[in-house]
Amino acid sequence: MTDIHEETPWTGAEEELLPPYLRAGVPEGSRTWGTLSWNQRSRCWVVKGDPSVTEMCKRLFPGSAGGRRGEARFTGHRRMVADLCWLMLRFPLQVRMQDLARWDAAVAEARRYAIRQEQAARMPPRSDPPEGTFAGKLMEFQREGLSFLTGHDRCLLADEMGLGKTVQALACLAADRLFPALVVPPPHLTLNWQEEALRFLRLEGRPPRVHIITGLKPYPLPEADLYIMHYLLLRGWKEVLPDLPLRCVIFDEIQELRHTGTEKYSAASLLAEHCERVYGLSGTPIYNRGGEIWNVINILDYHFLGDWESFSREWCYGYGSAIVAKPELLGDYLKREGLMLRRTKEQVLSELPPKRRLVQELDWNDRVYARLMAPILPQLLRWKTDSALSPQEKSLLEAAISQRARQATGVAKAPFVCQFVRALLEGGEKVLLFAHHHEVMDLYKAELKAFRPGFITGRETTAEKEKAAARFMEGRTDLLCVSLRSASGLNLQRATCVVFGELDWSPAVHAQAEDRAHRIGQQDSLLCYYLVSPVGSDASMQEALGLKVSQFVSLMGDRPVSQEEAEEAANFARRHVARLAEEYAAALPPA
Repeated sequence: MTDIHEETPWTGAEEELLPPYLRAGVPEGSRTWGTLSWNQRSRCWVVKGDPSVTEMCKRLFPGSAGGRRGEARFTGHRRMVADLCWLMLRFPLQVRMQDLARWDAAVAEARRYAIRQEQAARMPPRSDPPEGTFAGKLMEFQREGLSFLTGHDRCLLADEMGLGKTVQALACLAADRLFPALVVPPPHLTLNWQEEALRFLRLEGRPPRVHIITGLKPYPLPEADLYIMHYLLLRGWKEVLPDLPLRCVIFDEIQELRHTGTEKYSAASLLAEHCERVYGLSGTPIYNRGGEIWNVINILDYHFLGDWESFSREWCYGYGSAIVAKPELLGDYLKREGLMLRRTKEQVLSELPPKRRLVQELDWNDRVYARLMAPILPQLLRWKTDSALSPQEKSLLEAAISQRARQATGVAKAPFVCQFVRALLEGGEKVLLFAHHHEVMDLYKAELKAFRPGFITGRETTAEKEKAAARFMEGRTDLLCVSLRSASGLNLQRATCVVFGELDWSPAVHAQAEDRAHRIGQQDSLLCYYLVSPVGSDASMQEALGLKVSQFVSLMGDRPVSQEEAEEAANFARRHVARLAEEYAAALPPA
């Protein structure tokens, strides 16, 4: 028999953090009650021996009952290894010779885990990244989130949408210098992660080197501090990612991995297994079936909840069931064990401003944009070269070109706007989705038809408009699509999120749209998303609105627009056309 605690590498201070069963050794010469061996196929420790011992195992640890008579199985998780150490104080076991090294390593890992859990419990409740590593100021609840993340190496940050999970994760990377790191987001959030990383992170006074991984076929990666790869690419890089020297992986919207049996899930599991720190971010980690949380947790910390048989039997309505019997108890257990932190908007409402404006950069379809912009080139050529145009004619031409470019931008990003809104709706939000062009609204209608949205676009009769508003306010739909210029007079306070799929030149139009959902005296914090594309008309319109890509921004529409600002806004269409002409200069003949 081996002493499971020999050659302890811990300091005296660390030893004090260990529970007694991970500190004390089994006395030499003790009677052994059976054997302990490793089953590679099932990735579990197997106890064989006296029926009194194996029966005791199955009574104390229901998940161990998967073996035959006279046999108990323990998942190879570090918490279960600690339980085995505790059991062996009462019933010493003979570790099989060929498994001694693995057992010693497993016990050492269980000790590291126990020490880290105790250290996390003793950490300050709030913390900040070291000075000079993070270019932002965290709210108090975000400082608590940072302390939680830095105290746990594998966990889920499950704050409600809009509470800054991205910022807290970036702050954790900065605080613990977890570079190089990999972020795995949904496709439509790839560019937003790049922008946020460049905005907030600082390494030796410089922005981080960020590389967005593209394509299913692996290629030599450039040296970078942060790599970003969306979920759909994981399967192509499955064999490559585990060999990269990554210190941390962040799975954004980790509910994308709630289904097993896919190459995407398999690749994510393999990557997580080989990474030092693994974090999941999701405001909605569970969808239709509570048992999906078992799949999500397995990515973060394999078999933390035991195997599927024991989990479904003990937490759900019987073996094989995916419906959790008491979700609140499971949530409390995950929080108590340091695997999950969740805050709702109501819990932190006192720290939030009445309105939170988030500018989020989305991906878009550049081929669609190029196709829609092709017919505009002759108009641009005429604007640039036709000196016979009167000022009024040139002004009308500018407006037409700018309008077509705005429409092309809205159409090119519409599928990604719909992906974003779908995530909000699946998370239980009540959404007002604003856009300008009928063509864009038609795309929203097709992409989001499963949510039975209402529409107020200027094409409806007064009765139809009132019916759509009533359906939303009475809870018969959680999505109402509204034209930016058709929002006046509406009272839609049921909304929890306002989303701008397209932008307007006037800040006052956006402020009025926001006010459909936000009224003076309202005891809530309204979340307003401005979804922008990296190119197209959005760049010019962000300039007009005074928006910059960031987490929380102000808008000059909160105060009356001065005459100078109104005159300035009138010039933006002209500047927009001039910028388009500059962008397409190579395609236009010289003047």
